[in-house]
Amino acid sequence: MANKTLGTRQKLVFRLDPAQVKPRNPVAALAKRGGAGSHQKNSAALRQAQKQALKKLAIDGEGD
Repeated sequence: MANKTLGTRQKLVFRLDPAQVKPRNPVAALAKRGGAGSHQKNSAALRQAQKQALKKLAIDGEGD
């Protein structure tokens, strides 16, 4: 015979105090957001690379 009061009985819930919760890793949260990873070169680095490539073309083209 089924116990009719079992469905209406208060359920057992485990609760943790906020002081007992492990602190979270802030770096992991930032990485999860998608802000971490490979970075792009800034404009100064791109400009410098273009200048070097232009000089290399000028030097290579001199012998023609």
